[in-house]
Amino acid sequence: MKKKSIYIIVIIVFLTGYLSLKSLSKQESLNTEKLNNGENNMIKKVEKTNKEWKEVLTPEKYRVMRKSGTEKPFSGKYDNHYEKGIYYCAGCNTPLFSSETKYDHGTGWPSFKAPFDENYIEYRKDNSLFMRRIEVRCAVCGAHLGHVFDDGPGPTHKHYCINSVSLDFKEAELKPKSGSNHSEKSDDSAKKVAKTQEAIFAAGCFWGVEDKFRKIPGVVSTEVGYTGGRVKNPTYEQVCTDKTGHAEAVKITFDPSLISYEGLLKVFFSIHDATQINRQGPDIGRQYRSAIFYFNDEQKMAAEKIIKELESSGRFGKSIATEIVPASEFNKAERYHQQYYEKRKKGNNGQCGTDSCLI
Repeated sequence: MKKKSIYIIVIIVFLTGYLSLKSLSKQESLNTEKLNNGENNMIKKVEKTNKEWKEVLTPEKYRVMRKSGTEKPFSGKYDNHYEKGIYYCAGCNTPLFSSETKYDHGTGWPSFKAPFDENYIEYRKDNSLFMRRIEVRCAVCGAHLGHVFDDGPGPTHKHYCINSVSLDFKEAELKPKSGSNHSEKSDDSAKKVAKTQEAIFAAGCFWGVEDKFRKIPGVVSTEVGYTGGRVKNPTYEQVCTDKTGHAEAVKITFDPSLISYEGLLKVFFSIHDATQINRQGPDIGRQYRSAIFYFNDEQKMAAEKIIKELESSGRFGKSIATEIVPASEFNKAERYHQQYYEKRKKGNNGQCGTDSCLI
């Protein structure tokens, strides 16, 4: 009887596992079908034969876009490209990604947090190279663009890894030209992108500060750099000498319809000790000072108001040492500093200090 009971348990466990896997596979199939057969079917398609594509595309573009090839990492012209504008499909001129969602993932290919319009993107399963990936294609002409992963910045954590040769860039054109393939929805998206604003904060080591702000809904993009100093185009090594006058700072592009400047100020004062002078924890030096670099009188008054409220509340128990100064030239830091925590998957919750900030 004992052996019979064991056999029954084994059979039940096997059947339960089999049914669970079957259900999961079915759900995954439905999700993929939903992605590929949703609103994209309403878009007018561009269809050409392989011969016709070869006539309009360079051999490299044809290899990548029509044969699902991949360009070499760090070789694409848009990998380290951060001008303002929109990235279009190199095959059919469909707007695919905005510069406002571009960031440096460190992989060697252009990386984006989100597409310009989901209707212009098509997703497909890709089980090649002994991996399970999600391929990204242009929904209009079917061109291979790259892949999407779940290791990107918050809040969506999406990472669209795209080949440069699949894209064409148009500088500062935040609203695409109208055409039969482009809906009014894309125009609305472009208008939204154009309404973003910028803020600059210094609150100690910029690795942790950037990591904190990137997780805030409404923050479109961030970059770390040096500002408020005397030396032109300073390097990290120069700033670390504490002789250039620069502060390690984070420039934030945000959507005011999702988070206000006052909201960013509240985050700023919640992620560091604003009472410390020219230091933050064990990081000592004027480059680690607490500072708000305002772009206009509105930002200046908002900062003064928040500080006054915090001083009155007695929340810190000490006087706030945060400087409020006009924004000056912002020098973008070296590439390896950008999104440092995300690249290295550091698990210290954005806290910096002697042990975590040394290279």
